[in-house]
Amino acid sequence: MPDQAPPHIGFGWIDDQEGLVELVDELIEMPRYALDTEFHRERTYFPKLALIQIAWWPEGTSEKQELVLIDPLQIDVSDLARLFDTDALCVIHAAQQDLDVLTHACGAVPRRMFDTQIAAGFLGYGTPSLVSLLQGEIGISPAKGDRLTDWLRRPLSDSQCQYAAADVEYLLGVHDSLVAKLEAAGRLEWAEEACEELRTRPVSGSRPADAWLRLKDARSLRPGGRAVAQAIAAWREERAMRVDIPVRQVLPDLAILGIAQRAPSNTKDLKQARGVDDRHTKGGIADEILAAVAAGKQATPPESPKSTDDLDRSLRPAITLISAWVSQIARDEKIDTAMLATKSDIVALLRDDDDARLASGWRGDLLGQGIRDLVAGRAGLTFDPQGRLTLMPV
Repeated sequence: MPDQAPPHIGFGWIDDQEGLVELVDELIEMPRYALDTEFHRERTYFPKLALIQIAWWPEGTSEKQELVLIDPLQIDVSDLARLFDTDALCVIHAAQQDLDVLTHACGAVPRRMFDTQIAAGFLGYGTPSLVSLLQGEIGISPAKGDRLTDWLRRPLSDSQCQYAAADVEYLLGVHDSLVAKLEAAGRLEWAEEACEELRTRPVSGSRPADAWLRLKDARSLRPGGRAVAQAIAAWREERAMRVDIPVRQVLPDLAILGIAQRAPSNTKDLKQARGVDDRHTKGGIADEILAAVAAGKQATPPESPKSTDDLDRSLRPAITLISAWVSQIARDEKIDTAMLATKSDIVALLRDDDDARLASGWRGDLLGQGIRDLVAGRAGLTFDPQGRLTLMPV
């Protein structure tokens, strides 16, 4: 059957505080709602929220689904925190950036969340777009829109509003379809656990002291350099938040590494650091950088970021072997390989890290004991007649 063309979507528009309060009062009585956001963050540190879309079915009625677009440029959307603090289930697609947006715009994220992209990964999808899910689960092909539209401009055109509304119009139907399949496969609890992992993941700006860990060559630094890099990266993060610009516009990564290696104590030395240009060596910026360097010199160096190099040499060859088996399990179980286990997850289990994701939960059930048996010599891998990798006891 060909995909259905989407009809024109009806929606309400909320741009006054009273309207938002009334909406929240209604939604907190609902068991679930679909949510999406439109935002920009190319020129800012924090995402600039431009639109919120919410859809829901009125409880206990035969009325059709309701859908509203909320204009955060006109009202204070922090009232949504009241909704997020209830047991109403927020159905959302690819929620990671939306959670960041909501944290900074509303001061809260939903207490309960179902990410349709994550859930689909337990049913044979890779990392599906919403369009792929709409086509695969309910046979709808949404109208194409301008993904690069400027959502901060007002007024929004009807085509822009239709494009935004389509992101939530069919999401509850996708939720119904995915839940039914997950329950039939015995994987609903797995999907819910993965959604909770995402919901509680730290958002941007929450840990400036860890910002240095995102530096590509952080492991190459010696202990003193790591302490300076940590201090400079934290300063950069905090300044970027304070003036709301991307961190790269405050100081490039290369400059942080260059400063960490030289640990300059004056402007002349600072100018010699690789990646530092004139705007970093004048006035208050130079003073702030040098103050951060001085603080880093006095600080206890952080531990070097963990990597495969920290793993016992005798276990390193096992990574490739285990990765091949993980890929086979992912194919057999129709689970997205990246969701099942990354190389870092495998290394963390072999290192016996306290927070190793493969040590417990649904990943532990599928992989944990098998990996331990394999590296302990209690099991081996073989090809079966169909060419599949199979774990066999030895």
